[in-house]
Amino acid sequence: MAIRQPVVSVLGHVDHGKTKLLDRIRGTAVGDREAGAITQHIGATEVPLERIYEMCGAIVGKKKFTVPGLLFIDTPGHQAFTSLRARGGSLADLAVLVIDIREGLKPQTIESIHILRQYKTPFVIALNKVDTVEGWMSEPDRAFILSEKQQQEHTRQVFEEHMYNIISQLSSEGVYADRYDRIDDFTKAVALIPISAKTGEGVPDLMLMLIGLAQRFLESRLEKEEGPGKGTILEVKEVKGLGQTMDMILYSGSIKTGATVAIGTNGAPLVTRVKAILKPKPLDEIRDPRDRFDNVKELHAAAGVKIACQDATGVIAGAPIRVVKNPKDPAIKEISEETSIKIETEEKGITIKADAIGSLEALAFEAKLAGIPIRKYGIGEITRRDILESSYGNDTHHVILGFNVNISKDAEAEIATHSIKVMTNNIVYALIDDYKLWLEESTRQTESDKRLEFAFPAKILIMPDHVFRVSKPAVVGVRVLAGRIRVGENLIDPNGRDCGTIKSVRDDDGNILKEGVQGDEVSVAIDGVTVGRQINEDDVLYVDMIESGYKEVQKLDLTDDEKLALSDTVAIKRKAEPFWGM
Repeated sequence: MAIRQPVVSVLGHVDHGKTKLLDRIRGTAVGDREAGAITQHIGATEVPLERIYEMCGAIVGKKKFTVPGLLFIDTPGHQAFTSLRARGGSLADLAVLVIDIREGLKPQTIESIHILRQYKTPFVIALNKVDTVEGWMSEPDRAFILSEKQQQEHTRQVFEEHMYNIISQLSSEGVYADRYDRIDDFTKAVALIPISAKTGEGVPDLMLMLIGLAQRFLESRLEKEEGPGKGTILEVKEVKGLGQTMDMILYSGSIKTGATVAIGTNGAPLVTRVKAILKPKPLDEIRDPRDRFDNVKELHAAAGVKIACQDATGVIAGAPIRVVKNPKDPAIKEISEETSIKIETEEKGITIKADAIGSLEALAFEAKLAGIPIRKYGIGEITRRDILESSYGNDTHHVILGFNVNISKDAEAEIATHSIKVMTNNIVYALIDDYKLWLEESTRQTESDKRLEFAFPAKILIMPDHVFRVSKPAVVGVRVLAGRIRVGENLIDPNGRDCGTIKSVRDDDGNILKEGVQGDEVSVAIDGVTVGRQINEDDVLYVDMIESGYKEVQKLDLTDDEKLALSDTVAIKRKAEPFWGM
């Protein structure tokens, strides 16, 4: 059975060297042509087996491979990986996670690990920028396994320190990794290949590892499927002279110019006809080829191409594309099922929006792990309708999380008139963390508001020798044993008898306080009592509570002393009313 080339996705934190690595492989300088040398669009590059033999000559020996080469996908960071979907899983057969040896794991590195784990995609780690290790002697395009032997002992030690620091960081993320030449079982450890995308050192080792792993573990997955083409749309964009075009990966079967295709949209699948198939030359790439595209009549998997169709209305990133016979082809139903997003929702929950199907699934996946309920979800920018629909429910669910999306002007205007929180981020787990921090602060504020709204359980001691005024009002020094006391609260003794109302709370310097909290010693003015009659030195008093206030306070996070004061108060109230608070 003939096998296709595996699809390899390159991920990693911004500026850790993803595009520079691909530039080194194909001998181009695409990165230099991008704004700020950072990839702005998704790209695809074919690397034929002959090129791999050429690069790995010094270490490949007599090994021969049946895998025809590698198809690299260069993503603008980690998020585009989630657009690489096939049959509900990952389109990528393998992934390369690029990590800067000096900087270690960064937010997008961790994000990439989360997504690779979610999609169960096997990956290797390219430990980039070894040429920056102190004292490293570089030789262009030399295999790391040969280069390391030429380094001085001190340099090797510094390198090992950097590497083991990163291995430790990976371990804390649940990834067991080791240097590729020290691994006995590649099913139990992630291979770490030291490289320099700048000098090309280690790149031969990386290519050999990828082709070797594909040959050894993925052969059955890579068996070529004959028949109608199946692919995934990576990006939809306008091209002068062609109109709307679609960058796509064909991962199975074949596609021809003039073929009828069905493509996933936000609604029903779009059925249209292929006008042109534009294929970059080998070792070039899809988004900015140095040479003109080849206009091909027929294409076989796996390949990255640009296609122009008669219609591209509503097509979304991550959508499946299938060659079909007619508008009633069973494949159209398959597309409907594949683009129907299966996310669990609840009656009360937040709204999530994302830029593509896969990224929406990634956000929902992380939300579920964090125990965050979802009420509504969608693809595309945050709209006025999202704001209006999310304004229902309780306060902690007046939230919209947006991953890699914009907020429409209408929505921004609507936010100002509603009590709603909108958070956007281009890192999924950071977005989840932002929400959890907001929820924690919001809950804390809600509790604070409730503590102000209702009398709070409190227990005070009238200190001996601290009677400053006997009556009208009585002024005494008290120690707050538990809870908090405020102006306006009524006091009772252990038998439930009325012991007046707090008129003021002051510190030692006579300053007026909003409240006295556990551990404070303050003077309080109490109206309606006389010292020596209703209250005395060494008396323990409690803040009186109403039944509805008791039920609300029970929901709050109380300290052990507050719980004890509340328990005492309930016992006192039940002396007169046995079923009080039940």
